[in-house]
Amino acid sequence: MKRVVHSLQAIGSHLGAEVVWGEAYTGDITLDPCSLAVDGINTLDAATATQISFLANKTYRKQLTSTEALAVIVSPDDVELCPGAAVVMQNPYMGYAQLSTWFATAPVPVKGVCATAVVHASAQVDASASVGPNAVIEAGVIIKADAVIGAGSVVGEHSVIGEGSRLCSNVTVYHGVYIGIHCLIQSGAVLGSDGFGYANDQGRWEKIEQIGGVVIGDNVEIGACTTIDRGALNDTCIGNGVILDNNVQIAHNVVIGDYTAMAGCSAVAGSTRIGEHCTIAGAVGITGHLEITDNVHVTAMSLVTSSIKKPGVYSGSAPLSPNSLWRKNAVRYRQLDTMARRIKQLEQQVGEFTDGDK
Repeated sequence: MKRVVHSLQAIGSHLGAEVVWGEAYTGDITLDPCSLAVDGINTLDAATATQISFLANKTYRKQLTSTEALAVIVSPDDVELCPGAAVVMQNPYMGYAQLSTWFATAPVPVKGVCATAVVHASAQVDASASVGPNAVIEAGVIIKADAVIGAGSVVGEHSVIGEGSRLCSNVTVYHGVYIGIHCLIQSGAVLGSDGFGYANDQGRWEKIEQIGGVVIGDNVEIGACTTIDRGALNDTCIGNGVILDNNVQIAHNVVIGDYTAMAGCSAVAGSTRIGEHCTIAGAVGITGHLEITDNVHVTAMSLVTSSIKKPGVYSGSAPLSPNSLWRKNAVRYRQLDTMARRIKQLEQQVGEFTDGDK
């Protein structure tokens, strides 16, 4: 792999950061730290003398004092502890994120259509796009400029892959799916599969044809083996800047607002609407036909069974029990705070009554 080297001057300029010597530096202070160059990025405890690191979590401040990194991205509060060059900015973690692209190891796709790919004559593939080995592009598909279709991926009829978007290997995009610009779809993801729609007639299930589509906004990232079902009638919609982790299930007609994030193994049932700037932690279950407002944060392994109308942090679940008992207990659980206050008042009254008899 080719060695990539970047000067601290270029890094500081790219990040909008100041480059100085850390106050714990004991070397030659006449040397301009901007003249130094790094060839990699690593954690504080693993970085070598030719790499840059970062301190984004105060838990690791002790590692800063002993790191061998040539330079560290730090906040102004941590310059005093830095033993080497300090790249100073308010949000070091954002600096790490922005700098990571300079050291990315993913291979650059070759433009053009691989000889083993199958492309329908009616498909439109931009000359700057890349279609990998054994990929299948069906009728009426539009692949826009600089898009990448990985090896073994399938793009179904009349779907659109936006400019600069990338499907990694073995991604399945069904028919009638729209993907915006600069999206990243990891391997094994399935977009546009049938929603779980069935009608019951005396114990027999009758399939409901899912005739909606899927619309993915711009700058969306979808994790490996995540599934987004097509809508039953209207489309399933994923907003701009949304990030979905691996093994996430999005059911038919779900709408997810801009810049919401969902961690692994979370699942959203049909027709639920989730607002903007929400975070859904791992293994959260959200039942169907709910409304979740903007800026809601649900902690790991919670079960959401009712709409959330106020921003904030929410937690909780309940053990499995007969439904009638579960409903009664759910009501009582919501009354616990009120009950606790009443018990405390009663205890005070009893105490006053007892004291009065002495």
